[in-house]
Amino acid sequence: MKVLVCISHVPDTTSKINFTNNNTEFDKNGVQFVINPYDEFGLTRAVWLKEKQGASVTVLNVGTAETEPTLRKALAIGADEAIRVDAEPTDAFFVAQQIAAVAKEGEYDLIIAGRESIDYNGGQVGGMVAALLKWPFINACVGMEIEGDKASFTREIDGGKEKLSAPLPFVIGGQKGLVEESDLRIPNMRGIMQARKKPLAVKEAVDAEAKTKVGDFAKPEPKGAVTMVDADNMEELVKLLHEKAKVI
Repeated sequence: MKVLVCISHVPDTTSKINFTNNNTEFDKNGVQFVINPYDEFGLTRAVWLKEKQGASVTVLNVGTAETEPTLRKALAIGADEAIRVDAEPTDAFFVAQQIAAVAKEGEYDLIIAGRESIDYNGGQVGGMVAALLKWPFINACVGMEIEGDKASFTREIDGGKEKLSAPLPFVIGGQKGLVEESDLRIPNMRGIMQARKKPLAVKEAVDAEAKTKVGDFAKPEPKGAVTMVDADNMEELVKLLHEKAKVI
């Protein structure tokens, strides 16, 4: 079984976010980047398939050379090889077209993407890849078991969970539950040393058109000051909620 894991290179959630060029571009200065957490759940599940069922695991990123440390970390966690499509990820459809092109060339059996990336939260790429390949797509996947050329899945839905089945090949959008946080692997020294020797191929991007363009970014409004009200002063509380907060 050949597994392709899509890896997004995203800012750490503790990073301070700023924008430049009249709020039209993300400012990367001083920002620490990591593997997208949803992708990390998928990568760990792929490594389990490698260890338990002999699968080969390839990680893929669409990005410039600055994303290679993130791919090396994925290799240190347990992937066999990495591919970087040398292009700026301009929008979801452009990225999906690059992933689909690599998938067709590599003849993979399974593509694992995160449910969404934590930077733009688009949640579009996995479904677009599946549509381009004409493969089944299971999003919000929290469970997967593969036997032969068939698989069973559990996915989250509003108010519960849904069980599905599909034949290989297919695309999943994974999240916590596919593995648990306690199952995530921290690269050890042996893995880091091995990752330096594992192949990391750089491919040229296929000719593809971006369908969307960023207008500008805006930060959330800063939180207002807190007004303290004495616990016994119900009249003042009601007045503030009515006249200042305007919630009643």
